[in-house]
Amino acid sequence: MLTYTAIASTAAGQLFDVLGDLYGLVYAEPPYNEGPEQVAGFRDGLPKEATRPGFSLIVAEDDGLLVGAAYGWRMPAGSWWSRADRDPPSEVRDADKFAVMEWIVHPQRRGAGIGAELMRQLLADRPEPYATLASNPASTARALYERAGWKQVATSVLPWGPSMDILVLSLPAGGK
Repeated sequence: MLTYTAIASTAAGQLFDVLGDLYGLVYAEPPYNEGPEQVAGFRDGLPKEATRPGFSLIVAEDDGLLVGAAYGWRMPAGSWWSRADRDPPSEVRDADKFAVMEWIVHPQRRGAGIGAELMRQLLADRPEPYATLASNPASTARALYERAGWKQVATSVLPWGPSMDILVLSLPAGGK
């Protein structure tokens, strides 16, 4: 049975191994083609990420097996993606934003609405007026973001090379 669960930052550590495994599976695919070095970097960064202000993690499990996850944290007003080629509009830059850091679904479980539900739950009732994320323009997910209302406002380049689109979404309940 498919279930969605919000995981507190204090309990997130219990999922780091399976999150790393799912990340490795998803990002081994084109266009990412990430290898052990990037997966190790992801795993090593998880403990710090779980301590960031506003951290939120939603997982999808099917009979106890992790099939999807989405998480992020609050990006404070005045801050922006460090490698972005330009600033966002001032109303975005000057507001707190929710930065979606990962949104992953097991390749064999895609197309069943798991990703959409993960994102719906992750962004539901956020106090920030905007969400932001980085997306590889060659990924199939990129078109999904556009259909869901995400707008490109900048580009960035990851340390290991790929160009990323920086996207923003207005949150209807944001700014509470």
